[in-house]
Amino acid sequence: MNIKEVSDVTGLSADTIRYYERIGLIPKIARKSSGVRNFSESDVAILEFIRCFRSAGMSIERLIEYMGLVQAGDSTVEARIDLLKEEQEELRSRLSEIQQALDRLDYKIENYQTILRGAENQLFTDGSGSCKKDRE
Repeated sequence: MNIKEVSDVTGLSADTIRYYERIGLIPKIARKSSGVRNFSESDVAILEFIRCFRSAGMSIERLIEYMGLVQAGDSTVEARIDLLKEEQEELRSRLSEIQQALDRLDYKIENYQTILRGAENQLFTDGSGSCKKDRE
């Protein structure tokens, strides 16, 4: 696959993919004789993994660390588990904070809807919504 196709599949821009290669986040991509990058399915899987974890908030530095451990082989499995558990805990903490913010938003929206319902009801109970010219 060329970079445009990989970009379409992963949702990452071509510039982002090139950047990831330049900083060593992904391995050097094989090239065709014309110099065009030729991505393998494995390369695409790595990019999808990176996109997923970047969108979850994992830093590029941590991803570089993780990918380095992966490339180092099976002797780093425990270190990879530790790193992923740390990220999992961080994500759970942020998820809790997000849930608290959502709960607060739900509360505020419900309060404002109650105020609106009260104002609408008042239109029909205090006469201010009447078409009569003079209610006296």
